[in-house]
Amino acid sequence: MMRRILFSCFILFILSACSQEENIDTTEDEVLHTQNVEIPSKIFTSEKENSVIDEEEIKVSIKTYLDSHEELDKASYPFQEMMDEEKELNKNELEKLAKITNLTKENDENFSKYILNNTLPEGYQKEAERISQYITAYNEIFYELDEILSNFTEDVNKGVFSKINIESIINKSDVVNGREQKKIEEFLDKKNIDTKAFGRKHNIK
Repeated sequence: MMRRILFSCFILFILSACSQEENIDTTEDEVLHTQNVEIPSKIFTSEKENSVIDEEEIKVSIKTYLDSHEELDKASYPFQEMMDEEKELNKNELEKLAKITNLTKENDENFSKYILNNTLPEGYQKEAERISQYITAYNEIFYELDEILSNFTEDVNKGVFSKINIESIINKSDVVNGREQKKIEEFLDKKNIDTKAFGRKHNIK
């Protein structure tokens, strides 16, 4: 997870160093198989409000949220990689990416409302909020990276070389970093919450 963010930021730094004499090659030398991407059908949902959540339910909820995030993140990767390489997405690819993005935002919003509008078991509120904030910030970083790359490409095509501003992304490093991820994983281990997120082993039961 952290590796993808670092790689994308590296791409931005390379682009920001481009001179006016350099031309960005937008030809598609390698075609990513985005047509084979399957959009995950399951995200976290809950209609509960002002309810007392027991430990078994919150464990399942955290697992569902993180697993859904992982599946959506993997599904978006081929499209983001194409944009990192300055390749244009066709209509079908844009529609797929838009659906994945909407599901990702919905997954984040649903989980955030769930943990804030209900009473969680002792020892879960702080860590559930940490998980929510981390995953949401991680996703927002990629939304912003995609927008920055898109704007940069448009400027280059017009012969304009604007300075890339990644201040907002850097500010999110207080939430999305190895230290916070380690705290989350330690919590997952402590509570025996099995998830495929963070590259962890996941056993389907």
